[in-house]
Amino acid sequence: MTLSPARIVEPREMADHRAPETWPQLTADEAESHAPDASMIATGDAGLRARCSLWWRDVPPYGTERLGVIGHYGARTEADGVALLQAAATELARQGCTFAVGPMDGNTWRRYRLVVERGSEPPFFLEPTNPDDWPAHYAAAGFTPLSHYFSALATDLSRRDERMAAVADRLTGVGVTIRQIELTQFDRDLQRIYGVAEVAFREAFLYTPLPEQAFAMQYQRIRQYLRPELVLIAEHGERAVGFAFTIPDVLERARGVPSRTAIIKTLAVVPDRTYAGLGSLLSGRSHAAAGALGYDRVIHALMHESNKSRNISAHTGQPLRRYALFGRSLT
Repeated sequence: MTLSPARIVEPREMADHRAPETWPQLTADEAESHAPDASMIATGDAGLRARCSLWWRDVPPYGTERLGVIGHYGARTEADGVALLQAAATELARQGCTFAVGPMDGNTWRRYRLVVERGSEPPFFLEPTNPDDWPAHYAAAGFTPLSHYFSALATDLSRRDERMAAVADRLTGVGVTIRQIELTQFDRDLQRIYGVAEVAFREAFLYTPLPEQAFAMQYQRIRQYLRPELVLIAEHGERAVGFAFTIPDVLERARGVPSRTAIIKTLAVVPDRTYAGLGSLLSGRSHAAAGALGYDRVIHALMHESNKSRNISAHTGQPLRRYALFGRSLT
């Protein structure tokens, strides 16, 4: 099938082309609001063959490199993907970038990474997924894995870490309390959660600040699915110092199977020795809350291999899926 060379288009025009159902779906509003510096498509006799967007102005820091980001990625075949990725690399180099990463929709607050080891579990709610051959597209275009991530599954929610009783006593002794989110005060509690997230993730790989309004919009979209018992906020006086944001896997019901899985979407604690052990305590209490609601499995979602969350999940869960972000020098 004839493939036309990749060409730069407006973001909305890229999204207007019908993409296969196996690709991450992208609306015109999303494509535009993500504010890429350029978008590219390659078409053929049957329409859209490959697409991506590029960012080079407002991008995360990466050492001494000038970073270029490739996101909104999709390609029907490896040949289509390689042709597009090579064109994207050429354009980023022309803009002065020295290193490219992808797939990442502009920053790590949005969709990024590829599934590289799928395992036997079906996709879970809010998990990025992709056709199995896409990692090979990046490899064939000269990219190699830059960072690794995994999700873990805990199936024994009755298991308790005996160390947590002492941790809870110590934290209570200094005035730390843990409560569930108040959906009637959702905007207020999102502000408190945001205050933790912007501090806790500041040292994360490829971190970029996110305005509070954009953060709130991401969580407002999933408010309808929340069980307040599953969203825990740790507070020290008037200040939030940690949270565990857990949600039901609503894709189970969509597949017509019983709802048995909860997902710890985000677990964060402000970096302060005073709160040592709080992350593990929040994780354990999230398991207990899920079990009390009738769930018998908890997924710890999308953790960086070097993240402290890995140490927390290692006590209770086993990896169910692995992901990677890819990078390539442009010099």
